[in-house]
Amino acid sequence: MDKLLTYDIKTVADKIQKGEISPVDLVEHVLTRIQEVDPLLNSFITVDREGALQQAAERENEIQQGIYRGPLHGIPIGLKDNIDKSGLVTTAGSKIFANNKPKTNASLVNSLQEAGAIIIGKQNLHQFAYGPTGDRSSHGPVKNPYNLEKMTGGSSSGSAASVAACLCYGSIGTDTGGSIRIPASFCGIVGMKPTYGRVSKRGVYPLSWTLDHAGPMTRTVTDNALLLNVLVENDAEDPDAIFKDSEDFTRLMGHDVKGKKIGIPDHFYFDNLDEEVRQVIQETIQHFEQLGAEIIPVTLPNMGDVSEAHKIILRSDAYALHEKNLAEFPEDWDDEVKERLLTALDTSGADYAKAVQVKKKTEQQFAPIWEKVDVLLTPTMPILPPATNERYVGDQKKESQHIRWTITKLTAPTNLTGFPSLSVPCGYSTEGLPIGVQLIGPNFDEAILYQLGGALEQKLGLNTAKFDIHSASTP
Repeated sequence: MDKLLTYDIKTVADKIQKGEISPVDLVEHVLTRIQEVDPLLNSFITVDREGALQQAAERENEIQQGIYRGPLHGIPIGLKDNIDKSGLVTTAGSKIFANNKPKTNASLVNSLQEAGAIIIGKQNLHQFAYGPTGDRSSHGPVKNPYNLEKMTGGSSSGSAASVAACLCYGSIGTDTGGSIRIPASFCGIVGMKPTYGRVSKRGVYPLSWTLDHAGPMTRTVTDNALLLNVLVENDAEDPDAIFKDSEDFTRLMGHDVKGKKIGIPDHFYFDNLDEEVRQVIQETIQHFEQLGAEIIPVTLPNMGDVSEAHKIILRSDAYALHEKNLAEFPEDWDDEVKERLLTALDTSGADYAKAVQVKKKTEQQFAPIWEKVDVLLTPTMPILPPATNERYVGDQKKESQHIRWTITKLTAPTNLTGFPSLSVPCGYSTEGLPIGVQLIGPNFDEAILYQLGGALEQKLGLNTAKFDIHSASTP
């Protein structure tokens, strides 16, 4: 059973369907693993032991009756704790919401449960999802399973750590400037930010109406696609939802990638990289060449303008959302999160209007790029996972050099454009810290990202857990 906890969803699902493994036994082992390991990681805020076992018993009874809901039937899945699950507190990583117990599920939770998934609990996050480091929560910082002194990245910190440490088979995170892909890269797992509007945000506590996305975090690319299959729905009650027919995101996986055109940006994404990151990403490009893909240099729009527009929209939306909370609960904030929220007071309406125009213009400027290439390839992170609470890169401690801007630099642009972006593990540093590659595609082309990500994963052999199941650390 211990080894089974390291398997991918597809393998476990097959055993559940055949009756070789009981959902109740599986959940009991996952709960034991959480009890043993999570005190080291602090990845969960709430573990729903009673509810998970009840759900498991129901799924097991269905199997005995010949009812099988699909590959998530009986599979323990976690939720970032800004996603509502009825009967469980949604804290958003803040003491302000310590007693916030929703009566209804988020739309995506309904979809997961209808598919047979078992919600194992709610996972820790940067307070109100407003930070990429993952170490500012009223419940304490989350620790990186690869090195307990390193940050996980955020804001979906607990989601990434718990998936990496086999405390669940997958998790649903949210991403406003990289909050799925950042911790996915730092913790060595797969994270997808889908196209804006793909996944309903109804029942997800927002950070930015304009930039928020929800998406899956898993240990393998196939598992990620299987989760996205379930998450995508046409939700008429979500004003940002974009209506599309359902599709199988695994449909291209295993297909030859020969002839696929991969664009390599000639500036911005490869500037000022950690040398170990640069080396691994260059090796990754070579792997795709060996698989038959065509590597094409591309010139992107002014990405500095894109980054600045993202910052302006994010801080304006975040302040508008939290203005009431700031007034009613002035003392119940992490100092860093509160200080960041208040920076919006220096932003004018004209600044916001100009940022919106940059967003529209950038989407148009990418159109000819997508005529030349199928995807863009970039590093997910320009640096290796820093130490928990580390805040500056370099010697000068200026706001412009705060580590949040380094960490979000390569992920935030696609929150502005809405393009789907997939982070896939592609190697390790000399100290064994994970490094991720980011694949970016045109809107609604998630399937090709999974195709290329899956081909890389298969070539590298990074599709199994890379740590001792009895330990929270990698060997």
